[in-house]
Amino acid sequence: MSEALSSEDIVDLLALEPNATCGFVRITYTSKLSFGADALPPPFARSGPIGSALYFLVTPQAPVRLHRIRNDQLYHYYLGDPLELFMLHGDGSTERVVVGPDLRAGQSVQLLIPGDTFHTARLLGGGRWFFGASTEWPGVTPQDVEIGDLDQLASKYPGVATEIRSIAASVKNVPITAVRPR
Repeated sequence: MSEALSSEDIVDLLALEPNATCGFVRITYTSKLSFGADALPPPFARSGPIGSALYFLVTPQAPVRLHRIRNDQLYHYYLGDPLELFMLHGDGSTERVVVGPDLRAGQSVQLLIPGDTFHTARLLGGGRWFFGASTEWPGVTPQDVEIGDLDQLASKYPGVATEIRSIAASVKNVPITAVRPR
């Protein structure tokens, strides 16, 4: 039987790098097929890849910051502890979903995050790490990513303001380029 993986093992084995929005990341796929600048409506009135995919690892030292991506994205659970996501939808509604392995407890192994949805997340129950993936369509480019303004979003979404402020406070002193896991 093999020894259990640590978050550091995953970073090393998969060559993950610190990321400004979600812990450690490695882009694993960018479609060679692309669309032209006039093929899609705004905000995708640019050329770009049809799809993309990445691995990501979240730890207490390498968190998911409040951000949004223009593109639809699908989270996939692979290993580790459950991740509680708070989604702030454009229509003013909010959603809390746990991505993790316990299907009987209502956790999801996949989660669709609609494009333009601000979201943040935290590990549950003193969790040590979450390892998963995200697939996106159309493919993500740097201009598709936006860090959220905490005060503005807490005001717009008062029902989850306490939770998103709590998550933000827990990562306040964590540099935007995440530290290596212990």
